[in-house]
Amino acid sequence: MDTEIAECIDNDVASLTCVCGNSASDEGLIAANSDGYPVHIEEGEVPAGLAPWPEDDDIHTLCPSCGRVYRNWDIEHDGEAPVVLTVDVAKGPIAEAIKVHWQQM
Repeated sequence: MDTEIAECIDNDVASLTCVCGNSASDEGLIAANSDGYPVHIEEGEVPAGLAPWPEDDDIHTLCPSCGRVYRNWDIEHDGEAPVVLTVDVAKGPIAEAIKVHWQQM
């Protein structure tokens, strides 16, 4: 199976357009850990349901529309955005974490 690669401009995570067509200016994209769980992006206590910011700063970007996950390092250093993981965003703990994320925004 070929690796899916999303579009991005000038090694900028904010310019990512997911393979499904979603982008930050559409339904939005979410900072996540390497398992695809949305992370808490603010200082202070991590709300129940969200993951803490990764200690090694190995941050990823989750598309809440389709569940594709991209590693930010690949985008920022290589200018490529390969899909590294796909998670279930319709049900289960990641779907619940997405709801918590949007409530925090």
